[in-house]
Amino acid sequence: MAKFVYRMQSILDIKYKLEEQEKTAYGIAAQKLQEENKKLQQLMLRRMEYEKRAKELAVGKIDVRAIHENKHAIDTMKSLIRDQIMQVHVAEKQVELARKRLQAVMVERKAHEKLREKAFEQFQAELAAEEAKEIDQLVSFTYHDHAQKE
Repeated sequence: MAKFVYRMQSILDIKYKLEEQEKTAYGIAAQKLQEENKKLQQLMLRRMEYEKRAKELAVGKIDVRAIHENKHAIDTMKSLIRDQIMQVHVAEKQVELARKRLQAVMVERKAHEKLREKAFEQFQAELAAEEAKEIDQLVSFTYHDHAQKE
């Protein structure tokens, strides 16, 4: 029996490898986004703690120096939060870019898989036609051989 050999199998294999690489890149970008979001949450928690401390300092005995230091810490946290929000946006863009690249590679891979399926179907049709031809020849030979014996 004939064996199906897809002549562009090496290209399809490359498409599989590219897809795996893009999946890995997407995973790394998504992980980076999670890390940046976690850093942002931690900074916001620290800011809330400083704001809570500011309320505590405003009650009772007033320590001007402590209030001033706390206000400076809150302002610093606001600046760090703004910077971190920018980092989160950069990470989000990287995730979106990685997703688009992955999607493009997947479309290419699927197109090559369809080409392979069509080539296999054509191979099966050719094989079936060849078998039918052989059967016809065998039947014809048997009929002629049998007719000559009589």
